[in-house]
Amino acid sequence: MRPTPVRPTLWLTFTLTCAALLGGCASTSSSLGYYWQSVRGHVQLLQAAEPIDHWLARPDINPALRERLQLAQKARTFAAAELGLPDNASYRRYADLKRPAAVWNVVAAPPYALKLHTWCFPVTGCIGYRGYFTQADAQAEADQLAAQGLEVEVYGVPAYSTLGYMNWAGGDPLLNTFIAWPEGDFVRLLFHELAHQVVYAEGDTLFNESFATAVERIGVARWLAENSTPAAREAYATSEARRAAFRALTRATRARLAAIYEQKEALALDQQALHAMKIVAMQDFRASYDRLRAQWLGITPGAVAQVTTAQVAGYDRWVAKANNASFAAQAAYDELVPAFEALFEQQGRDWPRFYDAVRQLTRQPLPGRHEALRALVTPKETSGA
Repeated sequence: MRPTPVRPTLWLTFTLTCAALLGGCASTSSSLGYYWQSVRGHVQLLQAAEPIDHWLARPDINPALRERLQLAQKARTFAAAELGLPDNASYRRYADLKRPAAVWNVVAAPPYALKLHTWCFPVTGCIGYRGYFTQADAQAEADQLAAQGLEVEVYGVPAYSTLGYMNWAGGDPLLNTFIAWPEGDFVRLLFHELAHQVVYAEGDTLFNESFATAVERIGVARWLAENSTPAAREAYATSEARRAAFRALTRATRARLAAIYEQKEALALDQQALHAMKIVAMQDFRASYDRLRAQWLGITPGAVAQVTTAQVAGYDRWVAKANNASFAAQAAYDELVPAFEALFEQQGRDWPRFYDAVRQLTRQPLPGRHEALRALVTPKETSGA
């Protein structure tokens, strides 16, 4: 397959954009290596992508892949026509990367705070994660941060957004890393990533991810109601109920941990006391998850099995590794979602008006935009979704 041409006059922009969108650079000494892996990885991704129509024209294409690519075309048209999302080159090509994740993100946080370590770049501002195209590179970065006393997590990411900056080079493609997801989950991921191309607040991961999550939730509900089958709607409702239950559990644990960490300053607790309280909170979290899991699997007396052990494996891995970094990273996708949903209602469920209102918020200083959003809902609602 011939590589996608990269215009020399745009090479610097391409380099900076790729590196910035995959996470910041912690130091000058490591910057060149990080830039290089970012550029090389994204070029390889672009080279692997072909237009959907080319894939559909192949006589030997897997029937399941054919169905899913056709679904993607319909969802892409729906996104632009019904949700006001960009009608551009993104998600009109497909690439099989021959690996389970598009990139691996590294997140880190102090041992007694739910505040993400950040990396800073000109395009994205300071963000709370750093992406790598190989798991080994991500783990090496995590090991360095752990050696500094931070709690770390490395996790695979099925897709990432170049914020529309790379549409001249073919845009963000569909990937094998999420193409086989159930219909509702597949469609909502498309809507989420496209939302990042509509509004992006520099240096505000919480705002950006909560906004995109709100768009995906509102958008997928409409998609399922208007374009899907009863079976797909039921499957999504079942999986969403599990996600909601898990979010409620992790939200409660985040609140408990935050209250514990606040006592470090308020009560001047020593590290040993804080550690003991933290250990109990995490033990209670895992015990609560075990009960929830047993209910899902039908192990609890009177419960009806909803899933198999394979279907809860992702939750199992998350809980087993859960620490401040993973809790803080999750909060970015949850915390302001109810506020954005309230803003959508406030704007008469009109997508252009909603997007304009969100853009207006990005013009406010970071604390002010968060306060304005939280004022739209009750304190209970803003704590998570």
